[in-house]
Amino acid sequence: MKSPADRVIELYRSHARAWVARRGRHLTEKVWIDRFLQRLPDAPSVLDLGCGSGEPIGRYLLETGSEVVGVDGSQELIEIAQGRVPGATWITADMRALRLDMAFDGILAWNSTFHLTPEDQRGMFAVFERHAAPGAALIFTSGPRYGDALGEFEGEALYHSSLDEDEYRALLKQHGFAVVDHVVEDPDCGFLTVWLAQKDASFPLERP
Repeated sequence: MKSPADRVIELYRSHARAWVARRGRHLTEKVWIDRFLQRLPDAPSVLDLGCGSGEPIGRYLLETGSEVVGVDGSQELIEIAQGRVPGATWITADMRALRLDMAFDGILAWNSTFHLTPEDQRGMFAVFERHAAPGAALIFTSGPRYGDALGEFEGEALYHSSLDEDEYRALLKQHGFAVVDHVVEDPDCGFLTVWLAQKDASFPLERP
């Protein structure tokens, strides 16, 4: 029998439409997405890892002038994204082994990598680095502290995990990213813990 950590993609495949209904189209994370976009050039390329149905984040990125490539392990969610948000490129793939041979101005992993085991999360920083153009911005969510947690989704256990803050900072530095902003359990964003970072120093830290 598979562990909850091994069943995450399976759950999002089996309950894709239930997830879409639960997620809704309200962009509760708009403040953070705007902070991310402010660090990108005009008409940026953005890689959305764990893009789900493409709404609301993928659609908002397109509406603000981004060229979007979305990746998700759930073929069912990708098919919904292709139908609802046809202006982007949607790819069914496991983010842990992603090799697109492309570099992006921005990389977003919103409420996605925290479904991975600690070891797989550590491996994601090489994926981020591999797909980051010089000066690329990176935004992702994590847990507030080290450990595993089980939520519930359609009556089944949904796995979450987190590294601790020091390890995230060390991994970002190791892979060439500097932390720009970090808030633990942001009360203005559903108490999510958010990281915003930027690759190397070849891009200005603040846009005018």
